[in-house]
Amino acid sequence: MEWSDLRVFLAVAREGTLGAAARRLGQTQPTMGRRLQALEQALGHQLFQRTKDGFVLTDEGSAVLAHVERMEEEALAFQRQLTGQEQQLDGMLRITSSDWFAEYLLTPLIADFAKQYPRVVIELLTDSRFFSLSRREADLAFRIQPFDEPDVVSRKLLRMPYGVYVATDHPVPAAGDGEGASLLVMNIAFGGMPEVAWLQRMLPRARVGFRSNARSVQARMCAKGAGVAVLPRPLGDAMAELQRIELGEEPPTRDIWVGYHRDMRRLARLRALMEMVVARLAN
Repeated sequence: MEWSDLRVFLAVAREGTLGAAARRLGQTQPTMGRRLQALEQALGHQLFQRTKDGFVLTDEGSAVLAHVERMEEEALAFQRQLTGQEQQLDGMLRITSSDWFAEYLLTPLIADFAKQYPRVVIELLTDSRFFSLSRREADLAFRIQPFDEPDVVSRKLLRMPYGVYVATDHPVPAAGDGEGASLLVMNIAFGGMPEVAWLQRMLPRARVGFRSNARSVQARMCAKGAGVAVLPRPLGDAMAELQRIELGEEPPTRDIWVGYHRDMRRLARLRALMEMVVARLAN
C-alpha cells in the first residue's frame, strides 16, 4: 500500500468521479483507475461502488476515508510548519478571493508587490467556493464572512460600501415602485445576500431578470442596459458605462475578512504581503 494510492482514493472520494479526481491531481484517468484498483487489491476490499453517476463509498471505503483524512492532515501539518519557518522572500503564495475583488482591489496591489519582491510568485484564484487553508489549497483568503476554521488567523479588513447602478443611458427607476425595471442579482446559491431583499423592498414592482454568481458579470450586464444592479463601489464606480443612482437610502454594506492558517504566520513572504494588504486596504 502506497501513500500515492491513498491520495488517489481521497481524490475520488471527494470528487465522485475518476475524471474529476484526475484533474484535481493532474494525472490521467487510466492511471487513476489503475492506482485505485491496486489499492483495493492491496487492502483486499472494494472501497467504491461503481454507479452510472460516479463512485460511491462502500462501508469499507467509509472506514478507510476517516483514517486517510487523518493521515492527510498530519502530512499537511508538517508541510505547513516547515513552510511557515521559511524566511526567504521568494517562492509561491496562493491567494483566493471573489472575481471582482481580485480584479479591482488585489490586482493593483499584487502588481506593486511583485515589483518590490520579484522572486515571489503569486497565484490568484477567483472562485465562488471557499478554498481550504488547512489543505494548502490557498495560503491567504479574502471572504465576505468571518472564518470559522479553528486554526485560521483572521481579521476584519474593511467595510465595503455598495451602490445602485444602471447604464448611463438607462432610465432611472422610481424609488418605491420599479415598474418595468429588471433586477440583476446574485444566483440562488447566494440567496442570503442582503442587497437582494433590499432591492426588492426599494423597487417592489420590479422583477428579477438576470442572476449570476459573478459580480463582474452583473456589472457587464448592467453596463449593457440589462437592468438595475447593486454592486461594490470599487467595481461600479470604475466603469464609465455605469451611473450610480439614489433610491432613498444606501444599500447594505458588507465586511471583508482576510485569513491564513496559523502555521503560516512566520512565513516571510506572507507577512510582507499582509503588511501591504493592511496598509492599502484596511479601514
